[in-house]
Formats: sequence, C-alpha cells, structure tokens
Amino acid sequence: MDIKFKKLTQPTSKIAECFSRWENDPGLIHLIRPNQDQAALDKRETVTVEDLEKRLEHSQMYLIYLQDKLVGSMDFQIDPKHIYKKDISTAWIGIVIGEEIARGKGIGYLALQHLEKEIQAQGLRRIELGVFEFNTNAIKLYQRAGYQEIGRIPDFTYWDGKLWQDIRMEKLL
Repeated sequence: MDIKFKKLTQPTSKIAECFSRWENDPGLIHLIRPNQDQAALDKRETVTVEDLEKRLEHSQMYLIYLQDKLVGSMDFQIDPKHIYKKDISTAWIGIVIGEEIARGKGIGYLALQHLEKEIQAQGLRRIELGVFEFNTNAIKLYQRAGYQEIGRIPDFTYWDGKLWQDIRMEKLL
C-alpha cells in the first residue's frame, strides 16, 4: 500500500475542496464534529483556503495520500483549552479518513503512528483525544495503540436521535 504523509504548509483550493467534501459528508459529519441537535448535524459549510490558513495558526496539519490521491488529514494542537486533563505540553490530535476507499485499510493506524512521531520530535510526552462513544472502530484503534480512557463528557454530541458521551483518552509517550 502506497501511503504518504505530507505536512500542510500552503493550502490550495483543491485541498480546501477535499476538506469541504469530507466535512459535509453525511456519512462522516457525526464522526468528526460535535453537534448539539439535528439542526447542527444538518448544517453544511464550505471550507476555504482562508479557513485552512486560520487552522494552521493553531494546528500542525498533515495530508494523507493513498497512491497519490488525497484521502484524509490529521492534525495536532498543543495545549488547547478543551483538553480534559490540564497537563502542560499536551498534544490534542484528530484524524479524518475522508475518502471511503481509504477506510478499513489500516491507514488510520499508520496516520496515528506518524502523528505520534511528529509530536515526540517536538519534545511533547503526552497526547489526548476525544472520541464519540458510538465510534467503536476508532475506540478500538486507539486502545490497540495504547491509549487509555481518562474521562467522559456526557451529552456531548447528537446523533441517531440522542445525545452521546465524548470519551477522552490519553497516551504517554
């Protein structure tokens, strides 16, 4: 499998179009962003080059390529306000496998390993993430990679007619 990771430094309109498609995909929305009700779940917004540039002010972002096709993204922030355990020098991570052809192939696991190396190279020793309780595939992935549950936030996101918890997990590097 030909997987490549590339740090995003200069967003383009083509990259923004991919982010827009993924972030508005009805099959992904409930997995990648919290929604407080059905209206929020139904909301669609276009991602622009300027939006990505703004994200880069607070995150280090990487693009995931499968055989030279952009199929996903990953990012990390350092010490964002929303971390559960307020330990300094914590990286908060996110991974999106946006293209269906790339799901279920182990790319998320490879992306996670790549992020961990990048985070460690910056001298950080702790990673935290949030995963919605219904996202059992992601929970299994993180557990397999050594992440431990550290807490839950009730009524965090709406999907399938009800509110669900956000499970917070950590890994010490």
